[in-house]
Amino acid sequence: MEQPSGNDRLSRISTLWTLLAHAHAGPVDEATVAQHLLMQRYCGAVYRYLFGALRDEDAATELFQEFALRFLRGDFHRADPKRGRFRDYVKTALIHLVTDHQRAQRARGAPLRADVPAPALVQDDSAERFLDSWREELVDRTWAALATVNANYHAVLLFHVQNPDVEALRIGEELAGQLGKCFTAQHIRVTLHRAREKFAALLLDEVTYSLQTPTHAQLIQELRTLSLLKICSAALEARGP
Repeated sequence: MEQPSGNDRLSRISTLWTLLAHAHAGPVDEATVAQHLLMQRYCGAVYRYLFGALRDEDAATELFQEFALRFLRGDFHRADPKRGRFRDYVKTALIHLVTDHQRAQRARGAPLRADVPAPALVQDDSAERFLDSWREELVDRTWAALATVNANYHAVLLFHVQNPDVEALRIGEELAGQLGKCFTAQHIRVTLHRAREKFAALLLDEVTYSLQTPTHAQLIQELRTLSLLKICSAALEARGP
């Protein structure tokens, strides 16, 4: 049987989370609703972290389900977006989950893969690994948002990112069929400039949403932590404090 691709697996993870949320729907307060929405929105980051820590798709999927079930039944009731960054809470919960899983495997005498760090090492690189996963999720969501908002912007910017040395005139020629018309080199340059601006604004929206009504200072600090301040600086200035 053919194994699902990474995108297929993430799609199933997202669907699983949605089904679990519906299955446990009931009277909940505003903070809990916000937590559920955030978790659903960033389930891709959670799965990527688990897979990176375990190097095993089945084990990562199993732990994701365990995390989602614990979350929805209230095991993590102390999580409150008003108390701090959502990703910090998620990261801590996942570190404990991975550590417990590896300890259980060792207790059963089950061998760990050679490239999987021992439990004592999990926390050593967890912050950087989870930060990378979180940033990747934000950027992926931004690309998807750009494609929805303006397909031309998405096509031109994506082509440029994948082919940074290709001149504007050739970009227009290469994308003529996809965009439905030919573009001059000047038109491509203008479109590329506007696409970068729109991408930065959408990325800023994603980071802002992940923090839930942050102050200007908190937003700047988060962008700096995620190494996204440079790309979002113009959009942040345009938005104002």
